[in-house]
Amino acid sequence: MYAFAQRPDTHVVDEPFYGFYLANSPAKEYHPGTDEILSTMELDGERVVAAMLENSEKPVLFFKNMCHHMLDLDRSFMREGLNVILTREPKEMLSSFKEVINKPVMQDVGYQSQQDLLDYFLRENIPFVVVDSKDILLDPAGYLERFCQYVGIPFDTCMLSWESGPRKEDGCWAPYWYANVHKSTGFAPYKPKEITFPVSLEPLLGACQPIYERLMAYKL
Repeated sequence: MYAFAQRPDTHVVDEPFYGFYLANSPAKEYHPGTDEILSTMELDGERVVAAMLENSEKPVLFFKNMCHHMLDLDRSFMREGLNVILTREPKEMLSSFKEVINKPVMQDVGYQSQQDLLDYFLRENIPFVVVDSKDILLDPAGYLERFCQYVGIPFDTCMLSWESGPRKEDGCWAPYWYANVHKSTGFAPYKPKEITFPVSLEPLLGACQPIYERLMAYKL
């Protein structure tokens, strides 16, 4: 999201379905900042979809979504754009997620939702591509140039760096989730996380890993 926010031709929106998700799921009981999210965001999922489709602020629109935030919404609107499933190796992702949500479940981390979305795209013949975040970190310039070529927009080197600190596009949940990106000024080189993986998360890891491996068959 921060890379695309640097482009003068691009308008980015941060997780427009978050309010809808919290209003209609048990996650509102334990996600930080729930009250502010529910009081400031559109909670009707269909209205969120309509606002996305009607948006024409810039030639390129970038909507950062969590696929599990869409719950049971009709997803046919996704035919109107190119869909990118951004994923991450589960062991690293789960260990990071636990720093904010202590006892995550599959609905929180989204891998099953990503697989459901993959199946939907394949069944309905909707364009999509899978991106592994590690691949971006290994070669930011090369990967983003290839990605821009794939989606049909010119690559701009401005995507490789940004000023540290919050951005106006950040959702109100940024103080809880974006500490590291607010410290950054670009893509940090990839380094494996040096962690002792929590035993409590091993069953969830076991469920997520085969989904991640399936997604990798469709990555750019």
